[in-house]
Amino acid sequence: MATLDHDATRLESHKRAALPHSKGGRGYQPAAVYWVEQDLVVADEYRDGNVPAGMDNLPLIRRAFATLPPTHPPRCFRADSACYDERILKWLADPRRPDGPAGPIGFTVSADMTEELQKACRAVPAAWARCEERPDETVHLAEVEFTPGDWPKRAWPLRSGVRRLQKKQGPLVAGGFATKYLAVVRNRWDLPAAALVRGPWRKAGTIEHVHDITKNELGAATPPCGRFGANAAWYRLSHRTYNILSALKSLALPPHLSTARPKRLRFCLFTLPGRLVTHAGRLVLRLSAAAEALVGLIPARLRLAALRPQAASG
Repeated sequence: MATLDHDATRLESHKRAALPHSKGGRGYQPAAVYWVEQDLVVADEYRDGNVPAGMDNLPLIRRAFATLPPTHPPRCFRADSACYDERILKWLADPRRPDGPAGPIGFTVSADMTEELQKACRAVPAAWARCEERPDETVHLAEVEFTPGDWPKRAWPLRSGVRRLQKKQGPLVAGGFATKYLAVVRNRWDLPAAALVRGPWRKAGTIEHVHDITKNELGAATPPCGRFGANAAWYRLSHRTYNILSALKSLALPPHLSTARPKRLRFCLFTLPGRLVTHAGRLVLRLSAAAEALVGLIPARLRLAALRPQAASG
């Protein structure tokens, strides 16, 4: 399975060229697409702070799917309501998409609760299934027949799963509402509705985790200058660094470092003390035996050497 998660993040900046964003500050609002199973960022797009997160995401999504191997197993896509766009949903639902990989793409996308969708939710009969009991509200689940925009009649039908949140004390508590609806649109029929409704929530442990690492440990949150192009290159370099560290962990490092964040790798691997010496015309790095045993550097180096392509014999 190749699951791609899309999400945008906000980078605060007080540089003169930074533009205001929706939260009242100034900065940039880039978006990225993350391959969950391989722990890789496969596409990104740097944007000004005043560019909405839901603006023209289809080119970025197309670039992300173009990076996958053509013979890869089934593909999936998850996103929040920034990708609740008629063009994106049609592109994902069409197995014969001309400008992308052929075949099915299973997707779950959080829906914008428009007036039309809320009206469809209120028209659902009383067949709501209780799925969760919370201290201040009860959550029910139901299926709603709703497709956004001008959906083709011959297209594969979509499923809209809706959660109904009913406050136990009505509008007296936070929010000022007695009933609230949250919907997810998807085209996957192989999973129960409860599992698909929770699909977009899983991004909190995937691409949002990547945002946290790149911003707080790899410098993505500190644009180097006031030039947009240089800041975009800096942001992409943080993703390249993330991918290199991910490949290093999966291909060479010992298992106990498979989930290590860059900060841990920096202290236990990259900043180990050593001595550079010259011997027989070669530059040699000497480390203590304790350091070698600590992180398993010798097996890691052997695994990396095995990945190096061998020169063709003449």
